[in-house]
Amino acid sequence: MTTNGWIQIALYCAVVLALVKPLGAYMTRVFNGERTFLSPVLAPIERGLYRVAGIDARQEQTWLGYAGGMIVFNLLGFVLLYAILRLQAVLPYNPAEQSAVAPDLAFNTSTSFVTNTNWQSYGGETTLSYLSQMLGLTHQNFVSAASGIAVAVALIRGFARASTKTLGSFWVDMTRATLYVLLPICIVFTLFLVSQGMPQTLGGYVDATTLEGAKQTIAVGPVASQVAIKMLGTNGGGFFNANAAHPFENPTALSNYLQMISIFVIGAALTNVFGRMVGDERQGWAILAAMGLLFVAGVAVTYWAEANATGVLSQLGLTGGNMEGKETRFGIAASALFAVITTAASCGAVNAMHDSFTALGGLIPLINMQLGEVIIGGVGAGLYGMLIFVIVAIFVAGLMVGRTPEYLGKKIEAKEVKMAMLGILCLPLMMLGFTALATVVSAGLAGPANAGPHGFSEILYAYTSAAANNGSAFGGLTANTLFYNSTLAIGMLVGRFFVKIPVLAIAGSLAAKKTVPASAGTFPTHGGLFIGLLVGVVLIMGGLTFFPSLALGPIVEHFAAVAGQTFATGG
Repeated sequence: MTTNGWIQIALYCAVVLALVKPLGAYMTRVFNGERTFLSPVLAPIERGLYRVAGIDARQEQTWLGYAGGMIVFNLLGFVLLYAILRLQAVLPYNPAEQSAVAPDLAFNTSTSFVTNTNWQSYGGETTLSYLSQMLGLTHQNFVSAASGIAVAVALIRGFARASTKTLGSFWVDMTRATLYVLLPICIVFTLFLVSQGMPQTLGGYVDATTLEGAKQTIAVGPVASQVAIKMLGTNGGGFFNANAAHPFENPTALSNYLQMISIFVIGAALTNVFGRMVGDERQGWAILAAMGLLFVAGVAVTYWAEANATGVLSQLGLTGGNMEGKETRFGIAASALFAVITTAASCGAVNAMHDSFTALGGLIPLINMQLGEVIIGGVGAGLYGMLIFVIVAIFVAGLMVGRTPEYLGKKIEAKEVKMAMLGILCLPLMMLGFTALATVVSAGLAGPANAGPHGFSEILYAYTSAAANNGSAFGGLTANTLFYNSTLAIGMLVGRFFVKIPVLAIAGSLAAKKTVPASAGTFPTHGGLFIGLLVGVVLIMGGLTFFPSLALGPIVEHFAAVAGQTFATGG
């Protein structure tokens, strides 16, 4: 570890924190329907969209109506994307003449991008046409991110409102999230990325002659526009197979830095939106503090693990740290930081190969996802995921003091706790259930490239990434098979919608409750005690659930490496 590395990490945290309040204030105005500096330009467009779609912006929905709109919209998006991928060969903007995507891969990819997971069992430059990348994937990057933000805003209204049945309109919230938040930032971000050397063209692939005289085809395309929303919307789906490690997706150290900031900025700012909309900004800062403690701890462990060669690496004389799988232009500090950011948020973009991290370095990205990606998390998903844990923490606090648990003046009762637990428990069911299946059937065992605990980690990471809607891969797993495409897709669907629907049910239940005035016995939820309780609940629930599986994978691999033991390549 170096002073320069720690300065990079500290500067990153400082910039994200500095953006929380101004962006949070702006988004609060957007979702409250108030005028913003972009309203003169965007408000007429917004009204035009409602007229075309037949939407009455003043008509609000109950939680069931909100959930129904969300499900129908995502279902139609899935059908559209699946059709584009299957008909790719006969559609325009296909200069490389890519063939139609196979049915199981098209099913997996459509599910992946609709659920904001962006898991990729394919190489983008060798599989997809420009039209599929633009109309299919980039479009879904916007609306899947907007859908997550909308659900988070609906849950915030559940806490903020009293004695009402409505939570707002899914159609209005999603439109405003796209039009006022995602699109303007992405336009500016795209122009910046182009200035750094990122391609943005509809021209065909470029043929070049190398210095050795060999012929090489260089893939290009409308890259910058997709990268901007893949990062800002915590999507992670790369235009190229190597994702943000590819020089065309991440040309410079500055582009790498801005991409990392964009992954966190909306998720962090939504905590401020929460505080503002419930009338107490301290509540938002408390949630962000809990997220921040977990994030800094994860970065410290990962950076330490990658910067200090141990076990076999030490025996080989590699005392400068583990550079395997990392870009030399980014180095260990920026690679470790990126890995923790992308798995703390449900982004999944990578600038280094996690399969090549040390055992403990790869352990933290796994834990980040297994905790439900509530450490900032995906846009919207991180906040409502952490608020689920808040409900559980408040329930635990109520049990300890023998008082009906309350949060922001709302009594937390059986319905809210049951819905919270449903949202929490569906994730380990998918992560651990499918991992167990894949380790005992031949179709699953054919996937990992490594034997021993590392091979197990490759399988565990894949299903964890899918159910957590992250999309990053450990690497080394051959996932483009009928077995993995199908089971991973199921994990993505459950991990997205079996969390969203309980969240909306909680929001509807809370909105209908009366607000109870604070009393001398009310547990304060903006101080250090609450932050510690929340962090403890997140870690204990994650530890009790996932420690056995982690012990079989990265933990035992670490101790084996310290002892100098290696495992042969092969399933």
